[in-house]
Amino acid sequence: MYPFYERISKAGITTVCIHKGLLPADYEKSWPGVWEYNTVWDVGKAAKDWPKINFVIYHGALRPFLEKPDDALAEFEKSGRIQWATDLAEIPAKYGVKNVYGEVGTSFANSAVANPRFAAAFVGTLIRGLGADRVVWGTDSLWYGSPQWQIEAMRRLEIPADMQKKHGFAALGAADGPIKTMIFARNSARLYRIDMKTAQGAITGDKVAEIKSEYVRLGGMRSNARYGYVHRVSA
Repeated sequence: MYPFYERISKAGITTVCIHKGLLPADYEKSWPGVWEYNTVWDVGKAAKDWPKINFVIYHGALRPFLEKPDDALAEFEKSGRIQWATDLAEIPAKYGVKNVYGEVGTSFANSAVANPRFAAAFVGTLIRGLGADRVVWGTDSLWYGSPQWQIEAMRRLEIPADMQKKHGFAALGAADGPIKTMIFARNSARLYRIDMKTAQGAITGDKVAEIKSEYVRLGGMRSNARYGYVHRVSA
């Protein structure tokens, strides 16, 4: 990958997004000799060698846990570690870098539903190690549909007091407080050089705004209609 990093650096590209974690439950059997590349063993050195590139690690490098979420939480409560995600969070301290980010798509969505306490531990681990300014929001809404439920879950999430005390986690604070605002928007805006005030201004030819106006004109009532193809079973 180093020749690739060299080329994108010359082209002015400063952000690389990399899938880590979230492998199938039988990854060791199905992907022998390959699955190790979905851990973060190679991230620290690359980040140190290429300080002008931001490495955004998708899914927070969370190892598969959804089959037994209670076991994953029990392991965290005992050891204070989350497999692979804690390794990611420790990279800045181990390598002295500030260009490694953790993205939470799918990992947060699934853990918030399966075990909210584990979701708190996951987010807290990333913030403690990477910093609140190095954790970025993601929803993988391509798979899950509208991301609003994930947004609401994050707005309401708080790290339990006992977990804060035991593991040195900071409180996440209010839904519109500084930490959640950074995660939801400001960190990614900085990565992609987006001026938020300009981005929030009027957009010419905004089709979404036109659809909203039509929706309001028709009464603003929610529709439960589902659109898409319908599979027909042949006789």
